[in-house]
Amino acid sequence: MTSTAPPTLPGHQAGEDPPSWQHRMRRFGHVVRPRTGLRERLVPPYAGPSRQLWRVLGIPPLWAARLVRWSAWAGPLLVTLVAGILRFWHLGSPHAVIFDETYYAKDAWALINHGYEGDWPKDIDKSILANPGLIPVPTAPGYVVHPPVGKYVIGIGEKMFGFTPFGWRFMVAVLGTLSVLLICRIGRRLFRSTFLGCLAGTLLAVDGLHFVMSRTALLDTVLMFFVVAAFGCLLVDRDRTRARLAAALPEDEDGRLRPDAEIAARLRFGWRPWRIAAGLMLGLACATKWNGLYILVFFCVMAVLWDAGARRTAGAVSPYRAVLRRDAPWAFLSTVPVAVVTYMVTWAGWFLTDKGYGRHWADGRAGLSPDHIKLPVIGTVSHLPQFDMSWVPASLRSFWHYETEVYSFHVGLTEGHTYQSNPWSWMVDGRPVSYYYESPSPGTGGCPSGAGAKCASEVLALGTPLLWWAGCFALLYVLWRWMFRRDWRAGAIACGIGAGYLPWFLYQERTIFYFYAVVFVPFLCLAVAMMIGAIIGPPQGARGAAALAEPGLAAGERRRAVGAIGAGVLVLLIIWNFIYFWPIYTGTPIPLDAWRGRMWLDSWV
Repeated sequence: MTSTAPPTLPGHQAGEDPPSWQHRMRRFGHVVRPRTGLRERLVPPYAGPSRQLWRVLGIPPLWAARLVRWSAWAGPLLVTLVAGILRFWHLGSPHAVIFDETYYAKDAWALINHGYEGDWPKDIDKSILANPGLIPVPTAPGYVVHPPVGKYVIGIGEKMFGFTPFGWRFMVAVLGTLSVLLICRIGRRLFRSTFLGCLAGTLLAVDGLHFVMSRTALLDTVLMFFVVAAFGCLLVDRDRTRARLAAALPEDEDGRLRPDAEIAARLRFGWRPWRIAAGLMLGLACATKWNGLYILVFFCVMAVLWDAGARRTAGAVSPYRAVLRRDAPWAFLSTVPVAVVTYMVTWAGWFLTDKGYGRHWADGRAGLSPDHIKLPVIGTVSHLPQFDMSWVPASLRSFWHYETEVYSFHVGLTEGHTYQSNPWSWMVDGRPVSYYYESPSPGTGGCPSGAGAKCASEVLALGTPLLWWAGCFALLYVLWRWMFRRDWRAGAIACGIGAGYLPWFLYQERTIFYFYAVVFVPFLCLAVAMMIGAIIGPPQGARGAAALAEPGLAAGERRRAVGAIGAGVLVLLIIWNFIYFWPIYTGTPIPLDAWRGRMWLDSWV
């Protein structure tokens, strides 16, 4: 009996394993994605220099490699320099107390001088602007509804440059500028591309909402900075943990990394200082505004999922079980308790002084728990059983009472406001917030003498429209890429946006404002940068995470040229859009007709 060997397909040698179905489909136009090695999947390489570009520029390969290495910091620093110049240019203008600066600038001045917020007289803003050095700091405590860190940050600038508009905006501008640097570096690490990292930072530098908020003494920019810093710390921790896992895995005779179920499931990652740093940043975020608590939850879940993904990639059979045994307890201890301790430490001024608001509420009171507590949405639950709390120090009971009052204020804030908006409208710039508006006559207040009619001088907290409208498509793209391509980078960006955006949908009846969205603007810029990377396509020979359109596949030169032109036009239009709206971002007086021309939507007025 003779045996007949099966016929071989073109390009397939006898004796080899039969080709997979993907290879069989090549005749119908299917493109087989090259398999990425385990080492590259655990620790993706950074995009290398384009040989063709350096050859055209006449730069030798050695110098090209050095320039690429130097650009990892030179590029982000250059983008940050431009962002800083924009944000510090005439930072003290307008010379006025704009929007909620009337609260935070004065609270910061009292806090930095006395350790607690004071009860300021009404209608004192004009006196502060006229003679800031002659205004006494009130000693009577004032009722405030936000933790102290953001006001401490604002107060540092006031201590350095005085109780003036420049002084109370200085540190906010510093953090706004530094957040651009962080996004450049985060984008580079996330995409393994210096170009895309700098692109994300550039988009953030020219976003109108981020720009205005970086020049205004409000708390949200401070919160945004700590959130971005926490995300960056977790990203560094992810890279270092996966590198440690890769170093522990065995290699075959060809030096290729091989998965190992035992090592992947049992390896302990040890000391993780970057995760502790993330806990510190998240604690400072919560100590700036309470919505940092939602971001803490989102980021902790994301970090645990990253650990599970690393163990699965390394060969763990039950990665989630391994994470619950090896990683989750330490992940909790290195973030949540650190954040709680950080939050409590920031209230040291209130505890150490005898004059903070509500500081002695529990003195002389029975140590009983309250018999009612207000819950969001549900209402007020009364007649709960009481417990003896006399063993708790009076200062802590006073603090807890103060916090419950603040919580009741926040969930019960339903008073209408001219510029309030629903979060459904945020992504399309539905209802921006006017921080400042004046109508100087021609020849006065900076209004050109030939204006004919009055001018408009406005500071409008409005995201650069073309950037935000492109961000709507970018958000859909990252969600698609996360759900259908299992791209962890898209999932991380979606987590950052969701952490700052989704919780506000729980408070539909509350008075909320569009400028709260500044917390997730950096992640929106990362999403747009990722979408632009996909439009351009990976270069010939791109490897690993640098290939954004289809990892591992190289786009044709013609396709890349068309994509680069389209992406370049989009970026230039966004920059032009920012320049066009510059006058209403900075309060520059312009003729009324020019101001009306910039009111693209009726809801902006």
